[in-house]
Amino acid sequence: MSVRVALIGCGTVGTEVARLLLTSADDLAARVGAPVELVGIAERSTETERDPVIPRDLLTTDWRGLVARADVVIELIGGVEPARTMILEAMAGGASVVTANKELLGKDGPTMYAAAEAAGVDLYFEAAVGGAIPLVRPVRESLAGDHITRVLGIVNGTTNYVLDQMATTGEDLALAVKQAQAAGYAEADPTADVEGHDAAAKAAILASLAFHTRVATEDVHREGILGVTAEDVAWAEETGHVVKLLAVAERVPDGGDGPGGVIARVHPALVPQDHPLAGVRGAFNAVFVEAQAAGPLMFYGQGAGGVPTASAVLGDVMTIARHRVVGGRGPTESRYADLPVLPMGRAVTRYQVRLLVADRPGVLAQVAGVFAAHDVSIETVRQAGSGDLAELLVVTHRARESALGATVAALEGLDVVAEVRSVLRVEGA
Repeated sequence: MSVRVALIGCGTVGTEVARLLLTSADDLAARVGAPVELVGIAERSTETERDPVIPRDLLTTDWRGLVARADVVIELIGGVEPARTMILEAMAGGASVVTANKELLGKDGPTMYAAAEAAGVDLYFEAAVGGAIPLVRPVRESLAGDHITRVLGIVNGTTNYVLDQMATTGEDLALAVKQAQAAGYAEADPTADVEGHDAAAKAAILASLAFHTRVATEDVHREGILGVTAEDVAWAEETGHVVKLLAVAERVPDGGDGPGGVIARVHPALVPQDHPLAGVRGAFNAVFVEAQAAGPLMFYGQGAGGVPTASAVLGDVMTIARHRVVGGRGPTESRYADLPVLPMGRAVTRYQVRLLVADRPGVLAQVAGVFAAHDVSIETVRQAGSGDLAELLVVTHRARESALGATVAALEGLDVVAEVRSVLRVEGA
């Protein structure tokens, strides 16, 4: 008996998956206990020039016919449709599924889980978050007996590369994005990365797994890096920080302002230079998971690329193949906690607010009064420049997002404040 594998999509990652299945067949069979056979590759066209490792006789445009004769279907085309239809039909036909499709899982994960449960098949998606980094499985399996309180990390390699370039060279965002495109880290249309859509989908998946609650991409507060300036990055270095696009998912306890729940957010943040996340360079990813018993855990590695992502995909295939050979199933959706997803206003963190103000006596007192009036405590204040206008850099203690928002709105109404130049959250301190 062999385990028949169908591959849908033969791009960069798909090609590497096929290469591993074909060139390591004997080794994989020894690990699984039965041959693992790539029975076909579904693509839009069979005439496109491809890597020589891909046998022409495996290519087909008939994806329905292919999945009907597979035990395991690997979906690597991305997007919501037609990927959703393909996965659902594969499951209905009795095939387990491996996917790297964070967009689909973030938007409609419950439908995928329900279909897998109804059909009695596996759904694995290690490559959907963090590329090659073993992250999904530790969160939903290794830590299943623990209570996760927070997930914090860099989950988009493109934006990390861009921000790293800005910090290293001092160049502006537009030029750094062009360099990321030239290096192959950013798509021709980088919108999904720089606007935070990719990271938000991954944050939704991680929050759902960590807190046993359905969290969709639309539930994630999202801010991309388009508002980050070279001046922000320079100020970050001046104050001992690095700017990173972070995904944060956290459990909020019950409080005086309402019941607890889950908050998931993606936004640029200042990370202290002595924090491990500050040292994550280039297109690498890193995620901190904080659990009650296990304490803080860090997962670090390549978050994208054909070969690293193929490694994660193949790991899922091997797990499912063993289930086919010896029996058993992987974990299904866990949503027993069913916690409310809270608005961003309930989040609590520290902030760095940069202001351009009139340079005259009494201004600092007025500014401090606005912070105090909204119950936002100031930790430090720095002033730069002199003359008619000066720049104030205010760092707060931990405060609620809603209170900080009201503070900024009030500051913008002060006649002594010429401009609120930037507001950045401070994480990891």
